Amino acid sequence: MAMNFNTMKRHFREGFKNVIRNGWMSVASIGAVTVTLILVGTFIILMLNINEMAAKVEEDVQIKVLIEVTADDEQIKELGEKIEAISGVESVEFSSKDEEFRNLIEDMGEQGKAWELYEQDNPLNHAYIVKAEVPQETEQIAKQIEKFDNVYKVNYGQDVIPKLFKFNNYVRTIGIVLIIGLVLTAIFLISNTIKLTIMARSEEIGIMKLVGATNAFIRWPFFIEGFLLGVLGSIIPIITISVGYAYIYNIVVGQTTFPFVQLIPINPFLWQLSLVIVLIGAVIGMWGSGMSVRKFLKV
Repeated sequence: MAMNFNTMKRHFREGFKNVIRNGWMSVASIGAVTVTLILVGTFIILMLNINEMAAKVEEDVQIKVLIEVTADDEQIKELGEKIEAISGVESVEFSSKDEEFRNLIEDMGEQGKAWELYEQDNPLNHAYIVKAEVPQETEQIAKQIEKFDNVYKVNYGQDVIPKLFKFNNYVRTIGIVLIIGLVLTAIFLISNTIKLTIMARSEEIGIMKLVGATNAFIRWPFFIEGFLLGVLGSIIPIITISVGYAYIYNIVVGQTTFPFVQLIPINPFLWQLSLVIVLIGAVIGMWGSGMSVRKFLKV
């Protein structure tokens, strides 16, 4: 155990020394990590917030079931029970025609006042407001409701909702693919940058191999070096992204009038994102070092 501990101490000491010893090459590697992580972090923020807005829009999707004007109270109650019994229905709320009339006037704003003349002869229907547990099942539930008796009409944005869900799925898929692509590109760029620092020490690696050093003994200091380069390269991206996101968040929250335009709250989101950036930087650095040093171990 003592030997293993002393060996690890040696690896960490050598890793730290290598970062300092390589000077400008270490700076170049850290710079490559920094630029890449800023791009990756920014894109992660963008995609997560787009996904949040899409989820908010999906949550607001509801089905309005207009009831036949000829239906009596017992038939209305029976219809509500049938709707509640449908698998996947989260909530069913009754809205009287008077409530529907008031909501119509409020939605129309100033123009709604002209409709107040028709309040005594309210032409609207009673309605049920239905929400699905899974927004994507809205269309399926609506089609089941259409078959029930005493249903006059079912509205759920049928011309828009299917396209909205399809668009949201496209955005999520494209976002995941692009993030993976950026990370893979980062690994390629950073491993090539780190490879330059390792090439300068190829003779040293060869000598260590010839005197009997194992691959693991040679490799570990480079892993530590890559880890440090990745962590150091994540500091500026974390600061830049955190300050920028906080600034944009305060502007959007203070000025937006659209309920679905809601950014993810700063806390704990930025802490979680910072941890992700550090982990990506560390993994990329270690992976890049491991891939770069591998070819020089074949002596």
